[in-house]
Amino acid sequence: MKKVTVYGTGCKSCNETAKQIETFSAANNIDVEIIKEKDLMAIMDAGIMTTPGVAIDGTVVHTGSIPSDAELQKYFA
Repeated sequence: MKKVTVYGTGCKSCNETAKQIETFSAANNIDVEIIKEKDLMAIMDAGIMTTPGVAIDGTVVHTGSIPSDAELQKYFA
């Protein structure tokens, strides 16, 4: 199971990012646990300067926009 953390304060883009990852992972039979991290200090500690941010198994892989399916395919490969 992949642990996916979506960093953001709860804005529309952050929520859409979590939904995008959930839809992508279901369509590709990828077992994920999605955690929404809204704490500003935790976001900054992760090095996220623009939200939404995405980390997979503790490694930040994307920041600043909603990732596309092509980008998610790379991240989960």
